[in-house]
Amino acid sequence: MTNNSLAATPENQPSLKLNWVSLGFFATIHALAMLAPWFFSWSALGITLFLHWLFGSIGICLGYHRLLTHRSFQVPKWLEYIITTIGTLALQGGPVFWVAGHRQHHAHPEDEYKDPYSAKRGFWWSHMFWLFYQKPELFDSEYYRKNAPDVARDPYYTWLDRYFLLLQIPLGVLLYLLGGWNFVIWGMFVRSVFLWHSTWLINSATHLSGYQTYEVTDGSRNLWWAALLTYGEGWHNNHHANPNVAPAGRKWWELDVTWWSIQVMQTLGLAKKVVMPPKSAT
Repeated sequence: MTNNSLAATPENQPSLKLNWVSLGFFATIHALAMLAPWFFSWSALGITLFLHWLFGSIGICLGYHRLLTHRSFQVPKWLEYIITTIGTLALQGGPVFWVAGHRQHHAHPEDEYKDPYSAKRGFWWSHMFWLFYQKPELFDSEYYRKNAPDVARDPYYTWLDRYFLLLQIPLGVLLYLLGGWNFVIWGMFVRSVFLWHSTWLINSATHLSGYQTYEVTDGSRNLWWAALLTYGEGWHNNHHANPNVAPAGRKWWELDVTWWSIQVMQTLGLAKKVVMPPKSAT
């Protein structure tokens, strides 16, 4: 990378410039997370792991991904709003932005220029560099809303998309009141970094390593340790074979914690029209 632009760009594509605001934001959160040893407590570690599950498994994996992006099941609108708000607290962008980018990924898997985080551009591009060299069609709301029109039509989701950063303020205040700066450093910054990299591994590692149960047109793979870190999302080859299916695991040993939550809601009568794998895919 030279002159703050990404070199590997075709002639008919504009050179991508380094977004210093984005780089500064992520660098700052990572730097604040490095204060963790001076603010350690077992309760702070506990709140971090709990929020990693709540925001990651319930908010991102269940809410943003399986519910909003792929419509793998349905829940009452009030519950959908709660789950989506939890996903917004994960600090991974608003729901319209997230859904639009992921649908683009599935529409053009591993295409070097149409897939926002194509693994063919290298591990670090698919892991995080796509956030620093921002393509307008993914980061400009006028463009990306077209890839998630159903979500963009909802006024509440549009509001979350615009103001998701502001929701970190009441979260930070709540954590401070519960446990002081220990909870803030660990529950806000350590949790964000841990959850970011856990999620990003699905874009990067699971397109490079692991096994393939199904023949697909891309390099998606099942990676057990990524599945553990992401509550089931690491069974990525299974997911790319049947994107709109609610459970990510297929074998009994392919643990899918997020699917367990969907099953609980189904038992309670809250989750309906749950899409299951076709018999030939089990």
